[in-house]
Amino acid sequence: MQHIDSGDTAWSYRDARYGSVFAGVDPDPANAGTIRDWSVAYNEALKPYSAGGAYLNMIMDEGEERIRASYGDNYDRLARIKAEYDPDNLFRVNQNIKPAAD
Repeated sequence: MQHIDSGDTAWSYRDARYGSVFAGVDPDPANAGTIRDWSVAYNEALKPYSAGGAYLNMIMDEGEERIRASYGDNYDRLARIKAEYDPDNLFRVNQNIKPAAD
């Protein structure tokens, strides 16, 4: 991932040395809230030591600022592309980039 420029693809964190994924699994659905709370707290505890972004296929609903941070300097360019090819934001069910306003 470090052999191309951060502007060559959507994901800009080409200098990252590590990535992490938190997966809480329990066969009892009653534990889902506890597992989610643990995952969120663990993630929050690690944020001060992170580059600030994330690989968006691996995050929960963390809001637009987290999405912007994950694309870094590429976000505005991607929003312009989105405005050209998806101005009505049809493809919005994922970790969405909103089309740039004119």
